[in-house]
Amino acid sequence: MPINTIYRDSQCEWIDVEAPTEDDLKFLHERYEINNLLLEDTLDPNHLPKYEEDGNVKFFLLRESTELERKNLNTISDISTKIGIFLINNTIITIHRMKTKSIVQTKGQLSLIQDGMTSQKIALMIALLIMKSFDDESVSLMETMDNIENEIFLKNTNHTNQIRRLYKLKRKSGLNSRVLTISTDAIDKFKLLDLQDSEVVDLKDKHKDVVADFDHLNIQITNLISMFLALSDQKANQVMKVLAIYSVYFLPITFIAGVYGMNFDHMPELHHKNGYFFTLGLMAIVVICTFIYARRKQW
Repeated sequence: MPINTIYRDSQCEWIDVEAPTEDDLKFLHERYEINNLLLEDTLDPNHLPKYEEDGNVKFFLLRESTELERKNLNTISDISTKIGIFLINNTIITIHRMKTKSIVQTKGQLSLIQDGMTSQKIALMIALLIMKSFDDESVSLMETMDNIENEIFLKNTNHTNQIRRLYKLKRKSGLNSRVLTISTDAIDKFKLLDLQDSEVVDLKDKHKDVVADFDHLNIQITNLISMFLALSDQKANQVMKVLAIYSVYFLPITFIAGVYGMNFDHMPELHHKNGYFFTLGLMAIVVICTFIYARRKQW
């Protein structure tokens, strides 16, 4: 996508570059004298959030949460996408490799504002919307966790599938927490811009709220996994308990059958007229006594 001028007035200019090419970066380097190393950082899909300053260039690299569903969740690029923000005097340049909500929504907000915008305020608007993307993601993950919890405790569902979903949820929440934790320094550097203290505090508070939400979510997911495993162990123990009780019933009568299965002549009851029925009765009495004993012990 070519370099696009989004906003321009007497006080500032906003230039946006989506999916930059080498020629785009070369033009930005020559036109605005941006260090090539900073421009290269915008190409690395797994680059961590940071803040750098080079002469009159202030560079923020932030990451926005995405709604893409990936099969594997191994790196931060699987749950977020980066946005590079360059502030040069009255010019703001944003570089990103894909369409992002924060950029689109900032454009929409600027269309409702007639004047009075500065490059620093535009950067602040983008940062606030980035934090909102993580806030929305935390709400979505919390709803997913609640659904899984209901299925585990209120419905008879496939436990293998549930543990898979819980693991994916834990990975997703953990990666979001990592991005937010690393973003702390970059968010704090907004105090260096020409902004009101209340505006910077608002951004910091939003960041802290989202970090707290994901910390709480991580704890909840860990507790749910522990409860799920404990429930699975309990169900396995119930099965083993039932099998053990049945084995207790049949153990003594199996012993009796084993004794009478031996080939000995000195078993006078074998030649008795009702010997067979006496033996079956003895087995029945043993089973009944075992059942009564197990009920009294509340096994």
